[in-house]
Amino acid sequence: MPAKKKDPVRLYLVDGSAYIFRAYHALPPLTRKSDGLPVGAVSGFCNMLYKLLTDMADEHDPTHLAVIFDHSATSFRNEIYPEYKANRPEPPEDLRPQFPLVRDATRAFNLPCIELEGYEADDIIATYARRAEADGGEAVIISSDKDLMQLVGERVSMFDTMKNRHIGPEEVVEKFGLGPEHVIDIQALAGDSTDNVPGVPGIGVKTAAQLIEAFGDLESLLARAEEIKQKKRRENLIEFAGQARVSKELVTLKTDTPVVESIDEFVMRPIDRDTLLAFLNEMEFNTLTRRVASDLGGDAPPAPAAAAASGEAAYETVFDEAVLKNWIAEAYERGIVAVDTETDSLNAMRANLVGVSLSTAEGRACYVPLGHGAGDGEGAGEGAADGTLFPPDGLALEAEDKDEDAAKQIPLEKAVRLLKPLLQDPAVMKVGQNLKYDALVLSRYGVAITPFDDTMLMSYALDCGKGGHGMDELARRWLDYDTIKFSDIAGTGKKAKTFDQIPIREASKYAAEDADITLRLYQALKPRLAAEGKTTVYETLERPLAPVIVAMEREGVKIEPTVLARLSGDFAQRMAGLEAEAHELADEPFNLGSPKQISEILFGKLSLPGGRKTAKGAWSTKADILEELAVGGHDLPRVILEWRGLSKLKSTYTDALPEAVNAETGRVHTSYALAATTTGRLASTDPNLQNIPIRTEDGRKIRTAFVPEKGNVLISADYSQIELRLLAHIADLKSMKQAFADGIDIHAMTASEMFGAPVEGMDPMVRRRAKAINFGIIYGISAFGLANQLGIGRGEAKAYIDSYFEKFPGIRRYMDDTVTFAKAHGFVETIFGRRTYVEAINEKNPARRGYAERQAINAPIQGAAADVIRRAMIRMPAALKKARLNARMLLQVHDELIFEAPEGEAEKTCETVAAVMKDAPLPAVKLSVRLDVDARPGANWDEAH
Repeated sequence: MPAKKKDPVRLYLVDGSAYIFRAYHALPPLTRKSDGLPVGAVSGFCNMLYKLLTDMADEHDPTHLAVIFDHSATSFRNEIYPEYKANRPEPPEDLRPQFPLVRDATRAFNLPCIELEGYEADDIIATYARRAEADGGEAVIISSDKDLMQLVGERVSMFDTMKNRHIGPEEVVEKFGLGPEHVIDIQALAGDSTDNVPGVPGIGVKTAAQLIEAFGDLESLLARAEEIKQKKRRENLIEFAGQARVSKELVTLKTDTPVVESIDEFVMRPIDRDTLLAFLNEMEFNTLTRRVASDLGGDAPPAPAAAAASGEAAYETVFDEAVLKNWIAEAYERGIVAVDTETDSLNAMRANLVGVSLSTAEGRACYVPLGHGAGDGEGAGEGAADGTLFPPDGLALEAEDKDEDAAKQIPLEKAVRLLKPLLQDPAVMKVGQNLKYDALVLSRYGVAITPFDDTMLMSYALDCGKGGHGMDELARRWLDYDTIKFSDIAGTGKKAKTFDQIPIREASKYAAEDADITLRLYQALKPRLAAEGKTTVYETLERPLAPVIVAMEREGVKIEPTVLARLSGDFAQRMAGLEAEAHELADEPFNLGSPKQISEILFGKLSLPGGRKTAKGAWSTKADILEELAVGGHDLPRVILEWRGLSKLKSTYTDALPEAVNAETGRVHTSYALAATTTGRLASTDPNLQNIPIRTEDGRKIRTAFVPEKGNVLISADYSQIELRLLAHIADLKSMKQAFADGIDIHAMTASEMFGAPVEGMDPMVRRRAKAINFGIIYGISAFGLANQLGIGRGEAKAYIDSYFEKFPGIRRYMDDTVTFAKAHGFVETIFGRRTYVEAINEKNPARRGYAERQAINAPIQGAAADVIRRAMIRMPAALKKARLNARMLLQVHDELIFEAPEGEAEKTCETVAAVMKDAPLPAVKLSVRLDVDARPGANWDEAH
């Protein structure tokens, strides 16, 4: 009986050696607490491997898998060319002991660990890939190494886990200019400085590709080198022909290495739970141990004995300069330190520094009290001659009778002088949780924190949409640890204390724990960035924005209080008139600020239709209900809405903004939340300057109160219809792209397509309807919402939406495809790689699922717009400096940036700013639609806009 034919294999080959070095360089030094063994690369390797296996279970279907390693630093290539890889430095001392541990880790995951003396990992990968191919199977190489691209073909591909990117023949052409069959010849000519492959001098990859395309192959080129027109190139090809041939030998991968293991031995096997958890626990990878245990079922093994995160013995209160110097020295030795500040206010521009905490290892932290008993909170200290803040001598002694430890505190100015070199030393990584706040506080004392990592921003890059990114929530999620809450030591309500009023002994444990937990979160989250391919998002969109925001928040913006005072008076008069009108319509007086009284009038006395009750049984008076009633022709709801609008403007802006002026600077300083939305948009608070209405006359009047200093102008730079432009690119909407390319009014074009209205002399109402649909569609607007917005019937609104999708089928296709992807994967991504998890996308509840679907459709568009302006903001300071301009970026309002600049530099500043904003997507993404930016100066914000 003939043997049963085997099914073709789908073999995954993991470039383990590349994983090791990628993990080592992506992470800070990490040692096992029990004995100081370096394990940072092992930790990263395990995270990356576990992520790969988890993703494969969801998205791939390998039948066989092996992890391939270099056996040593030398191979048969050193016999061909002794200088091969000679310029590579020796592995770092702390990496050497981790090589065998990584092999142990591979086996702990129940995976084959393959290496062969005399050969490189790439040769072994090539051998197995060709064997799988010859047997009618497939091979997928888990690597982005260009040297392996010569193997790519119909049955061999590569996968870059860092970028979540498939590499096939097209991607090879993108990299080398020609297909995989020419990669060897191109590399032989171009050489490789990293591996010390000589190549031919003066020939790079681009030129090599052109030559091989023209002559067919390396030997033909060398034989006909005399035909080359460029003299130097011709001479080099003739002189270094032998060197090119040697280089070809060096870059050609062996496909016949004498490997012992057969592909059959690489069949996928399930993880042995006990074996893997035992290894991870031995390495003291506590977070990954808990995660794996949770995924595989059952409890995690008890962690090795270690200092408890909140242990009294592990934390130290520092009153002595010599002790502080020891902590600083320890931070230098380790090369990494977690930093946290304690202050007397949440407003960083008004806060006084009360203390600083440091952590150098898990469970080891200190608190340096500096301003306890120094004041009553919410006030700035006195300014030093250089503009930095320090309290007058002896201030801390005033509260000696309240807290006997207060007299022992190191003088603030002296402590800052000791800490400043550490916090600014480029050789020591500083880690914080929402470090933007600490950086802004410390900047007012003359300290600039650099370099830094931020655990809040790491979490935001990794898990946007999965919950909050505050330290307490992250500690519960990743460390299974409940932190001391601020309210536990400060109290709540009117009796709550500011941090400077809390006794040092109580404050110290809380403050030191903050630094300790931050460092532990860093050790849990940092490896995930590399493992989950989010390092680029974090390092290009998140981390570099923080110092830019610090500078903006510190600048603030000037307001003109007299303008706001006049507006407040005007709003008050108009509110009084509306109140009188409402009382007349209701035929009785009532409080327009009381939802209860409004509901009794509307749905009780007047019995208006369409009311709905809240969970507590009361009639709801939300804006959408009142809007529907107003659209239905009822006057009282319309008057109430107008009154509410003026009341909000008055209380939020015209009354509140003058109170927000900082006494020290004379300017208003908003605070930007960097991780508060699910799309990457910034959120402005205290005060919120992003929600001032721009489309109403009253909102524009408020903007006139924002003014520059004398001799300056404000500049508003605004993206034109950026979300529609990005939609056109993402959904490949050809008609819309053409309209943008031709400079056609997109809303007029839509109106013309839908309603047949001529573009010339178009009725503004018709254009307004098209605009509402254009923007509404990408936010998932319903017929009900569009009807309210346009003041039309629901049936008519539905007809508009249906007609829109008929005219622009690509938009419906994008929406359907995006929802399908989100349902399958649980997330969506922007074109820049920002991921948003949409956890309710498969909910049974129609309302929650519908909201999640709208969120999934919108996030890639609004998120891409947020990414673009983030990229522009990050590049802006350097661009202004290069242009020798003195403009300062003050505000970001979604798609708009506000600057203050000298009058004489206004024109050049507008040009520079617009250029940076237009090119912001490059080089990461080349849009198929150009971005337009309108940058204008003015005597106030409204005039500039």
